[in-house]
Amino acid sequence: MKVVFMGTPEFSVPVLEALVSAGHEVVCVYSQPPRPAGRGKRKRPSPVQAKAEELGLQVRCPVSLKGAEEQAEFAALDADVAVVVAYGLILPQAILDAPVQGCLNIHASLLPRWRGAAPIHRAIMAGDIETGVCIMQMDAGLDTGDVVLREATLIGKEETAGMLLDRLSEMGARLICDALERLEELPRAPQPPSGVSYAEKIEKAEARIDWTASSEEVDRKIRGLSPFPGAWCDVAGERVKLLQSRLVAGMGAPGEVLGGLRIACGKGAVEVLKAQRQGKRAMEAEEFLRGFDLPARLS
Repeated sequence: MKVVFMGTPEFSVPVLEALVSAGHEVVCVYSQPPRPAGRGKRKRPSPVQAKAEELGLQVRCPVSLKGAEEQAEFAALDADVAVVVAYGLILPQAILDAPVQGCLNIHASLLPRWRGAAPIHRAIMAGDIETGVCIMQMDAGLDTGDVVLREATLIGKEETAGMLLDRLSEMGARLICDALERLEELPRAPQPPSGVSYAEKIEKAEARIDWTASSEEVDRKIRGLSPFPGAWCDVAGERVKLLQSRLVAGMGAPGEVLGGLRIACGKGAVEVLKAQRQGKRAMEAEEFLRGFDLPARLS
């Protein structure tokens, strides 16, 4: 098929690679414009743009798709379908209507649960047992379109958002290739009106750990916000990110260090398996504790 691909972050890259490997003609790749990054704040292309250029594909990085000129250029590509995964720009109706088969979105949740910006983070933080990927026919609403294909997967008890993101990215790549092969025969299933929830964008204020919460809540926050933005706490006046954890037995005052990186919560305790000091790389607990004396209590 003649495909327009629209994506921006690392999550989207395996999908682009899968489309090319499956023999589809990717007539153009759309990605968000390069952003300032690193210490020098030099503009850096998105992971999708970098991969597309490596593959020798045409790339466009418009700031918006609302203009008539941009919409005309998109329509002139004469695509059979557009595949959209974590692109980051709103698609006007003229864009949605341009490809013969419309626009298919790869969404990392079991719709209608977790529509919106941060479905992977929210699923872990909410304590969901399972999540998955939906291939959705896009419409003008926020993740409200009919579902073409879906596949569920269990969330591991110690799985972080980063680990789950990698698994769902590969799942999405496989599912979209399956969907394109059988697109005309696949039924469109409307999303049920019940069970709708919204995965709001993660705010910085959410990332601070509240040790008075239960160990389950603390563990889910640590795993759900890892590796980015990273749940954090104050350790002797230094902000430390906690990036991997598990539930353990233990009791104490909230924030009390019970030994190693076992920390008491409002109920129960967690063991931090990976942490990161300011200006340092992420380290396993044993290495992190080497030469770093923890106070009796974290805040």
